[in-house]
Amino acid sequence: MWTIFYYSACTSQRSEQPQYAEPVKLIFDTDMGPDYDDVGALAVLHALADSGEVQILATISSNKQENSVPCIDAINTYFCRPDIPTGAVKGEGVSLDTWHKGAKWTQELPARFRHEIKSTSEAEDAVKVYRRILSKQPDTSVVIVTAGFLTNLKNLLQSEADENSPLSGKELVAAKVKRLVSMAGHFPEGKEFNIITDLPASQYVFEQWPTPILFSGFEIGEKIITGQKTAQMKLPYHPVKEVYALCLAQDNPLGRYSWDQSAVLVAVRGTSPWFDIEHGILTINSMDSTNHWIPTSKGRHARLILKTPATEIANLIENLMMHQPPK
Repeated sequence: MWTIFYYSACTSQRSEQPQYAEPVKLIFDTDMGPDYDDVGALAVLHALADSGEVQILATISSNKQENSVPCIDAINTYFCRPDIPTGAVKGEGVSLDTWHKGAKWTQELPARFRHEIKSTSEAEDAVKVYRRILSKQPDTSVVIVTAGFLTNLKNLLQSEADENSPLSGKELVAAKVKRLVSMAGHFPEGKEFNIITDLPASQYVFEQWPTPILFSGFEIGEKIITGQKTAQMKLPYHPVKEVYALCLAQDNPLGRYSWDQSAVLVAVRGTSPWFDIEHGILTINSMDSTNHWIPTSKGRHARLILKTPATEIANLIENLMMHQPPK
C-alpha cells in the first residue's frame, strides 16, 4: 500500500521566479487517464508557468472517467495552483481508465495527494469554462493544447451565445484563439488513438476549426523517451515521480513515450530549434479511421517534423517534469 502524503510545499512568494513580458495564455485540454504522459505534460506546463513563460488559464478533461479531474486537481494543487479553473465533458463522451491491470495510478494519485474536486462528474461543464475564459481574453491571444479526445472542442464550436458572449462558439474561437496545438494523428498516414476514440468529433474539429492547427503526431512523441530519471527522484512527495515510478515498473523501466509533453513544449516555447514544420491539410477517412496528410504551402494545418536528436528533447522535457514547486 502507498502512504498517503497530502503534502504541500507551496508558498505565496513567487518573486524569485523570472517573469516574461508576455507569457503564453494557454488552456490545456487532456484525456487524463488512459496514459500517464498527460501527467508529465501537466508537470511540464507548471514548470513553464513557474518560469513565467505561460499563464495556465484552465485545465479541462476530455475524459469522463471519474478520476480524471481529481488527478488534474491533485497535480494543480501540488504545484500551488489549486484555483486553476477545471471542466469536463458533459453529455455524450468517452470514459476510459488506465489499461494497467495492477496498481492504477488514476486511483493512487488522488488517494495520495490533496485535491478538492472528488469526481469528474462534479466538475463544471467544459464548454461553459471555455466560453467564460475565452470571452475575457484579448483577441487572438489564447493557445489551446489538446492532448486527448476532441469532444470538448467540437462542443465548443457548436455552442451558442450565452451570458458570457453573444458570439457563437466558432465565432468566439475565431476571435480569441491564436492557434490550436493538437497531439493527434500519425503522419504522413495511419491510425492514432486520440483521433479514433471520438472520430466524429475529430473530423468535425479538424474541418471546422477557424484558426491555425499545429499537429504533434504519434511519430514525434514515440521517439522521445522520458520518465526514468523522474521515477528515480530522491523525493517522496512528488506526484509525477510517484506516477512514473508506479507505471514504469509495470511497463518499461527505461521510460515512456512523450506524446503530450512534446505538444505542450512547442505550444509554449515554439518549434525552434527542435522541430521543422510542414504545412498541409489533415483528412480523416470515415471508413477505416485512418488520417491522411496532404502537403501544401497553403494548408490550414501544420505538422511537426523532428529536427534535433530526440534524446536532446527528451532531456529538456525530463528536467521540466522533475520540477518542484517554489519552496
